[in-house]
Amino acid sequence: MDTTTLALIELGAVFFGLGVLGRLAARIGMSPIPFYLISGLRRSRMAGLLDLALNAVPGAAIALILGLGPIGAFVLAGVTYISSSGIVAKVLADLGRLGNRETPVVLSILVFEDLAMAVYLPILTAILAGVSLLGGLEAVAISLGLVTVVLVLVVRHGRYVSVVLDSPDRETLLLKLLGAALLVAGIASALQVSAAVGAFLLGIAISGSTAHNAVRVLEPLRDLFAAIFFVFFGLNTDPTAIPPVLGWAILLAVLTALTKLVTGWIAAARHGIAVMGRARAGAALIARGEFSIVIAGLAVASGHVDSRLAAIASAYVMITAVLGPVAARVVEPVMRFASTRLPGGDERQRLPGDEPELL
Repeated sequence: MDTTTLALIELGAVFFGLGVLGRLAARIGMSPIPFYLISGLRRSRMAGLLDLALNAVPGAAIALILGLGPIGAFVLAGVTYISSSGIVAKVLADLGRLGNRETPVVLSILVFEDLAMAVYLPILTAILAGVSLLGGLEAVAISLGLVTVVLVLVVRHGRYVSVVLDSPDRETLLLKLLGAALLVAGIASALQVSAAVGAFLLGIAISGSTAHNAVRVLEPLRDLFAAIFFVFFGLNTDPTAIPPVLGWAILLAVLTALTKLVTGWIAAARHGIAVMGRARAGAALIARGEFSIVIAGLAVASGHVDSRLAAIASAYVMITAVLGPVAARVVEPVMRFASTRLPGGDERQRLPGDEPELL
C-alpha cells in the first residue's frame, strides 16, 4: 500500500482513539486531563502492569500455538491487551455509571494502556520494518524519551500548549489542530518514532476547555479515518479464513474477558471500592476495538505476518466488542444472583456495594 495512505490511516486511527478517550474524561468532569492522568497513574501503575501481564500473555501464547511465529505473537499480544476506549465510554454513558467511584479507576487503566502503546508501537513498527535489534532499542529509547518530555511539559506548561491552539472559531481550531498534529507526527517520524505516537502525545498535551472543543471538532474526522481504516482491514481479511480459527478466537475472548475482570477487580479493590464496584470495573474493560484493529492492520499491511492473524484478530475483536457491553449490563444481576447462592447467602441480603458509589 502507498506510504502516504498508510500514514493517513495511522494518523486517523489516533484521532479516533484520542477522541473517545477525551470525551470520556470530559464527561466525568476531569479537566484538565493531564493532571488527573499523572495522579491516576501513580495509584494505578501496579494494576496497569498486572493488566499488561494478564492480557498480553494469552494472545502471545495462542499465536505461538497456532504457529504464527514470534512476530505474530507480539502482534496478537497487543491486540488482546488493550481495551476499547470508545466502547467503554459508550457503555459507561449508556448505563449511567460515569459518576460511579470505579469509573476513575477504569479511566486510569485506559490511560495506562494508551501510554503503553507509545512504547509498543515503535517496537512493532521496528519489527515489521525488519530493523536490527540495536535499531529497535533506539526506537524504544527515543519513544520513552518523548513520552517523558511530553509528560513533564504537560504538568508544568500544558496550559500554554492549550492557549496556543485554542480558538473561538471552530474552523480555525480545526486547522490549528491538524497543522499541529501533522507537525508533531512529522517530527516523530524523523526521530524514527511512529507518527501515531507523536499525534497521541500532542493530544495528551491539550487540556481544559481546549481539549473539550478539540474533541468536538475532530469527531467527524475521527469517524471518517476510522471508517477508511476498517474498510482497509476488511479488504485484507479473507472471510473463509475465519471459521478455521473461530474456536481459538472464542477461547481467547473468554480467557481475556476473565483476565480483564481480574484486572478491574484488583484495581478497584486497591482504591477501597466495594465488591459490586469491582465487578463493574472489570466488566467495563472487556471490550476490544479500535486500537486492536489498528495493531493487526499495521501488521497485515506490512506483509510480514501470517494471513490467519487478520482472521483471528477480526473474529476476536467482533466477539469481545459484543461480549463487553453485554457483560457490563449483566454483571450486577449476575453478582446478586451469585450472592444468594453462596454458603450462608440469603435472597434478602444485599451484596456489599450493591448501590452505585458516586463520586
